[in-house]
Amino acid sequence: MEQTEQIAIGKIVAAVGLRGEVKVYPYSDNRERFASGAEFLIDGRPARVEAVRFVKNLPILKLDGITDRDGAESLRGCVLSISALALAPLPDGEWYVRDLIGCDVCDEAGRVLGAIADVIQNGAQDLYEIAVPDGKTFLLPAVGAFVIHVDVREKRVVARVPDDLSALAT
Repeated sequence: MEQTEQIAIGKIVAAVGLRGEVKVYPYSDNRERFASGAEFLIDGRPARVEAVRFVKNLPILKLDGITDRDGAESLRGCVLSISALALAPLPDGEWYVRDLIGCDVCDEAGRVLGAIADVIQNGAQDLYEIAVPDGKTFLLPAVGAFVIHVDVREKRVVARVPDDLSALAT
């Protein structure tokens, strides 16, 4: 039987209260992933959400079988994951971070500048961390002024990069 890839959707960062609730730092902005009845794996073990509430956009989960603070504390640092098959299709112009990692970044002339090593998500816009051949990195804002075309199937991103940054790749 073939195993499907598991996608991390959050990490348990703390126990909350005395009744076995846990606070989760979500890796996904999809709140429905943490809805009552949702199922996922916690460090490879099946888990189900009995109840959920949100505090400052962080889900506080009551998990089946976790009844006290000690049980919740034992989960601190554990990663929550789902099967890659459970990922919802994204609208045009949006990509999962996992699909961007490793994409070659080329300038408009087709010269490979480096590859996306990470995607830093912040409030203003995402930043692509581009690793260049000499081991250095630079950040490229993931906005239309810089990112011209993304083709995750071909693992290629065409970008308009300022001359001082494109010089890093030479």
